[in-house]
Amino acid sequence: MKAANDLSHFSDAGRARMVDVSEKPDTERVAIASGILRMQTATLARIRAGKIAKGDVLTVADVAAVMAAKRTAEMIPMCHTLALSGVQVDFSEITLADADGRVGIKVVARASCVGPTGVEMEALSAASTALLTIYDMCKAIDRGMRIESVQLDEKRGGKSGLWRRQETASEAAR
Repeated sequence: MKAANDLSHFSDAGRARMVDVSEKPDTERVAIASGILRMQTATLARIRAGKIAKGDVLTVADVAAVMAAKRTAEMIPMCHTLALSGVQVDFSEITLADADGRVGIKVVARASCVGPTGVEMEALSAASTALLTIYDMCKAIDRGMRIESVQLDEKRGGKSGLWRRQETASEAAR
């Protein structure tokens, strides 16, 4: 783990700061983040059938995710405002390998831009907001839903190039 003075978001005096990226070249940047919302089988069936009182859950979650990605710099204090070139959100139904008999929805959000800094926070904001939106729309019928495993899966671009999360055995079982 780096010391506070080795991290780019801290000044030499240890104070938080926004990193100056004005000298960095614009490159294509892509980040992919994901997360899971565990729920009862009946809840997933109602989402699939369009039987949620608040409306089309996945369409609303998709729009919310895009809106969140576009507003990330307003929520995260040291995050740069970026001109996003794209935000894509995908939803998939999953069966969770555990004893509680739950299923889930996996959200994968991809954010991209051409700029001097990465879009990891935008992808994470999109995935998190999609999950929160699904929870909000379904909480009246399933308060026991659980958001988990929100993570950065991949980032590309800039000086550091490509980074991919190495999948653990438990993640592979999902």
